[in-house]
Amino acid sequence: MIGSPSWWRRRSLQVRITLLAAAVTLGFLLGLAAVAGDNLQPLLIGSVDDELGAQLGTATADVAAGRTPSGSAVTVRVLDTGGGPVDGLPPANLGPAEIRALKAGESITTGGEHSWRWAGTVVTAPDGQQRLVVAGAGLVGFATAVHSGGLWLFVVASVGAVGAGIATWLLVRFALRPVARMRGSVRALPPGARLPLPDSHDELRALAEEFNALLARQEEGAERLRRFTGDAAHELRSPVASIRVQAEVAVTNPDPDLAQETLSDVLEEAERLSALLDGLLALARSDAGEVPPAEPVELVSEVRAAVARMTRVSSDAPEIRVSGTVGTAWALATHAEVELVLSNLLRNACRYARGQIVVSVLAARSTVRVVVDDDGPGIEPEHRERVFDRFYRVSDSRARSSGGTGLGLAMVAEAVRRRGGRVRVGESPDGGARFQIVWQAARS
Repeated sequence: MIGSPSWWRRRSLQVRITLLAAAVTLGFLLGLAAVAGDNLQPLLIGSVDDELGAQLGTATADVAAGRTPSGSAVTVRVLDTGGGPVDGLPPANLGPAEIRALKAGESITTGGEHSWRWAGTVVTAPDGQQRLVVAGAGLVGFATAVHSGGLWLFVVASVGAVGAGIATWLLVRFALRPVARMRGSVRALPPGARLPLPDSHDELRALAEEFNALLARQEEGAERLRRFTGDAAHELRSPVASIRVQAEVAVTNPDPDLAQETLSDVLEEAERLSALLDGLLALARSDAGEVPPAEPVELVSEVRAAVARMTRVSSDAPEIRVSGTVGTAWALATHAEVELVLSNLLRNACRYARGQIVVSVLAARSTVRVVVDDDGPGIEPEHRERVFDRFYRVSDSRARSSGGTGLGLAMVAEAVRRRGGRVRVGESPDGGARFQIVWQAARS
């Protein structure tokens, strides 16, 4: 249906702009035509009155001088104040009301189909008598002229709207020609290439720059996805292959003792595989933009609870000491995010610490910091920029033997950064690693 919004949305930009321009032009010109048509009759009447006024001035001067008014293109009559003729001609076709209006200096229109327009004035003749001098002109074809004039105004308005539509169509087509060329360039753009930037600093250049930035982000995202997929496949292959080998050994050697040992190894690999899948799902949800609304979280109590959980879960964990946590410290995050960050940092510290881990909570006016120090081997400077990358390990063999997946610190960085926080790694006073998490402070 032509008037439906879906039909309008399916039209091209050139068609929509042309139709809008033609409609606006037609409405404007029709409005002007209507106004001109309404004023056409008063305009024509005014021109007749001007002509009658000029002739009446000449005739009045003649009567005042005692001369007979000279002939002209209009009819001039000399009447007494009662309307009777004094110029020797037949009586004028003017009634008493019309005579009074003419003596008052008003212009009048008489007759029906064959209308006349009259103008008059009173003048004193040389003998002292008052005379009414009137001038009249027939309005033959006046109504037809007004009707034809209005009709032609509407015709001109319609033709003007069509002309405006054609001109708009051509102008829009000319203006969109660079966009069409850019679209062709995009269609033929090879992988890794960018659109050439126009020399002019206009909207087309801005569009090309934004499109190039979009291409860069798309390629970066595709590369990140390929790397993530490859790393995930590589990481999943190891526990799956281990479980398969252990199962094959158990099937080919039906020894109860060996089966029990094999089941223990399978359980360990299954737990590692489950942790890896949980990490992948968490990162996938984060990449999809699923960020719950932030709320104030009290970090001191969260740190103490995380330390208590770690101590219960790992019986051989090193000593974990909470330091510098006086009062309360509120961060803008969620409880699940804070728990994930603290659990992964403490698990990582327990994996490498020799005897002690120190956790500190430091509150400032606009930020809150959580610092985790251990006395382990530490992280070399060349690795500190990459420890938060997904699947990155400082020592691959040691991380695998200790059960690491290479995703814990990546999830920590993702959870903190999406709340506007910062993650840093350095050297602790005990020579080990120091992880610092900075959140935005929140009111309780």
